[in-house]
Amino acid sequence: MAASEFAADRLLLFGATGDLSRRKLLPSLCALDADGLLPEKLKIIGTARSDLDDAGFRDMARAALEEFLPAERRGSMAGFLNRLSYQPLDASTLDGFDALAAKIADAGPSDGLAIFLSTAPSLFGPTIAGLEKAGLTGENVRMCLEKPLGTDLASSAEINDAVAAAFPEERIFRIDHYLGKETVQNLLALRFANILFEPIWNSNVIEHVQITVAETVGLEGRVGFYNDAGALRDMVQNHMLQLLALVAMEPPTSFDATAVRDEKVKVLRALREATAGETVTGQYRAGASSGAAVPGYDEELGEASDTETFVAIKAHVDNWRWKGVPFYLRTGKRLPERVTEILVQFRSVPHSIFEGTGGGALHPNRLLIEIQPDENITLSLMAKVPGLDEDGVRLREVPLAITMPDAFAEAQRRIAYERLLLDLIKGDQTLFVRRDEVEAQWNWIDGIRAGWEANDIKPQTYMAGSWGPSGAVALTERDGVSWHE
Repeated sequence: MAASEFAADRLLLFGATGDLSRRKLLPSLCALDADGLLPEKLKIIGTARSDLDDAGFRDMARAALEEFLPAERRGSMAGFLNRLSYQPLDASTLDGFDALAAKIADAGPSDGLAIFLSTAPSLFGPTIAGLEKAGLTGENVRMCLEKPLGTDLASSAEINDAVAAAFPEERIFRIDHYLGKETVQNLLALRFANILFEPIWNSNVIEHVQITVAETVGLEGRVGFYNDAGALRDMVQNHMLQLLALVAMEPPTSFDATAVRDEKVKVLRALREATAGETVTGQYRAGASSGAAVPGYDEELGEASDTETFVAIKAHVDNWRWKGVPFYLRTGKRLPERVTEILVQFRSVPHSIFEGTGGGALHPNRLLIEIQPDENITLSLMAKVPGLDEDGVRLREVPLAITMPDAFAEAQRRIAYERLLLDLIKGDQTLFVRRDEVEAQWNWIDGIRAGWEANDIKPQTYMAGSWGPSGAVALTERDGVSWHE
């Protein structure tokens, strides 16, 4: 049975008492319920190690909703809480899975079950084995996996093999929550719903592309995970490569899961192996963030470490469309601003008719797609300054801006997980990541890490509150390019 052939009316949340559930999953589901978007019969069963009963789980959920979901989006919270039930489970053993299956059955006859697995990757195998033993992997069951999905290609393949032993690819939903963000989806609309851009979306007109994912925070309680992962695995491998794929992909034949993901994986497979001179790695030291003094990474960690908290990469997509167009990727912690954006830099006009008229220098057109914290699209154009001037025509760069909240003031701004959870329930895989995408991403990332090890490349230090190490500036400036800041 294909994933899209049934709508789930049971949703099983592993890790239901964890931080992701409290901050994102339960608020997203409650907001969907308030808007009447959840199936009427949908029941939500939470499971985790916490020793709670149904009432205790509902109390925890109520507290999470009051903390993380605005009051105007909660709707009838009592109605949503009545959808919830709970079954304690230690997923590392098979003992409790029969009781979990019985709890799901208590909710009544079901047309389909969706499972959201948000646990440590070490528990993926035992969890799948337990679900299979309890009869919870049948044709009317689909599985959603929250990252991280491994630390390299080999470990990722091991996890995917364990899941594939019980679920075919059409019933596996791998989440990258960036794909649920409105502006990320709007990138597809911008490219493929407007004839203006597609004819110029190539190396003839585009000079380079910049993708920045900057964070102001440090470790923030993720010490164990982050020191093992680092910025390359944590941000570049998934979020940033997905953004790159959406920018660079060929037009799919339709807005269909297979068609869209086929084109993304072609881009990921076309990524040229990055050389040592095309990457910069850094680690922050003590400085200032948001006007307050903050410690360095080594101080937060309590020991010296070679884990990178910053990465800049000059990437190339070796295909006809993007030949010679560099993609500059940059991500880091303790940077000056929290921002995720894509800058498409167009080439200069081949000849300026305004040269010698006193009009000033021409600036190449730029398209800036802001994803967070604000969702905006800005096209920078050259225009004549109004008025009379004895020296000739004066020109100035002006922004043609679409502020998404203003353009769609009547539309509700949503949490990214709302879109993804709803698609999971419905069975639409378009905004989820396919196995061959994941493996193409890891293959490229593993090549970069191998290069660092072979060349003994260690992170350069940078002050917290700055835009990273000086090497990141040199990476672009030797091409005559400056980072957008």
